[in-house]
Amino acid sequence: MKTIKTQVAIIGAGPSGLLLGQLLHKQGIDNIIIERVTGDYVLGRIRAGILEQGFVDLVREAGVAERMDAEGHVHEGVVISVNGQDHRINLKELTGGDVVVCYGQVEITRDLMEARAAAGLETLYEASEVQPHDVKSDSPYVTFSHAGEEFRLECDYIAGCDGFHGVSRQTIPAEIRTEHERVYPFGWLGLLADTPPCHEELIYAKSERGFALASQRSATRSRYYIQVPLTDKVEDWSDEAFWDELKKRLPPEAAANMVTGPSLEKSIAPLRSFVCEPMQYGNLFLVGDAAHIVPPTGAKGLNLAASDVATLYKILTRVYKQGDKDCTSQYSEIALRRVWHGERFSWWMTNMLHNFGEEIGGNGLDGQTFTRFMESELDYFLNHENGRRVIAEQYVGLPYEDPK
Repeated sequence: MKTIKTQVAIIGAGPSGLLLGQLLHKQGIDNIIIERVTGDYVLGRIRAGILEQGFVDLVREAGVAERMDAEGHVHEGVVISVNGQDHRINLKELTGGDVVVCYGQVEITRDLMEARAAAGLETLYEASEVQPHDVKSDSPYVTFSHAGEEFRLECDYIAGCDGFHGVSRQTIPAEIRTEHERVYPFGWLGLLADTPPCHEELIYAKSERGFALASQRSATRSRYYIQVPLTDKVEDWSDEAFWDELKKRLPPEAAANMVTGPSLEKSIAPLRSFVCEPMQYGNLFLVGDAAHIVPPTGAKGLNLAASDVATLYKILTRVYKQGDKDCTSQYSEIALRRVWHGERFSWWMTNMLHNFGEEIGGNGLDGQTFTRFMESELDYFLNHENGRRVIAEQYVGLPYEDPK
């Protein structure tokens, strides 16, 4: 077995692992990234593209913002439409200047990959049998196979950025972990097309037919979603059927402006809320989807991963710059505080904007009563400035918390 050494071992070369690696590198902290699949496979994942102000600032701090700043679309507002009536949430005005940026997760990942390669930093793709060891000790290590060789990666700390199905969370003993989960009784059917967006800002639409979302990846590429039963299959939906249903759910002006075209990709994503507590076990830290999943309503998934990265990066910088090893014990508490805020916001937005019918599940309410409560929520939060401010402040992202 070949032994290699680094200061921080990062499991997972998605955007959170790459961003953490780049930020640590900027501080002179050695790191090696281990990834199960190929770089092309990572880039092939079709994901979200709404970046909170804090995430945008973090990308700039990492020194990889050139293309984001040139090509990203700044959104100063977002539209919530209820049965064809539009309500614009003026993010910039209601938050005192904060906005969100539309720039695809694939593009962020590509920028980070290129920056890492340019800096000559090590990323080992197609690593198999990855397993952390002795994470409660001062000498943790990771074993894995790569290019026909067995490796032992010795390190000071391990960052588990390997997603919901990764090995990192499972390394924490089951009796130590508490896992909270809410599975929703519907999914999102998504379609990606090389067509111009139907609106300059995102539209979240609630109608009697169900939820819909009009979003964008660029001035020439759009991403649309509609709520569908979990029993539906992608093959049940032709492109024509999707476009027809989407137009019926969006506000009339947006539907009239829509340019349709052949799908580049179509898929159905189930929705769940999930949190693992704690997010730290010894010198192993869970980051992003390894610790938490949110429904995509509210665009918090990638942004919560970024706030985890910010917290861990600041803590590890203090460890190596100031010798303060004790500050690592703050990670889980700080990260989870923001995670739960994001989980609650995503759950709340999902409840308000989707049709549940009688499948409320766990709320202790019949479908009709739950629907009336959500109608009241929408009426208050969309028609009163203080309510719109609550949405705006959480949509652009709550401030990052520094370790004490």
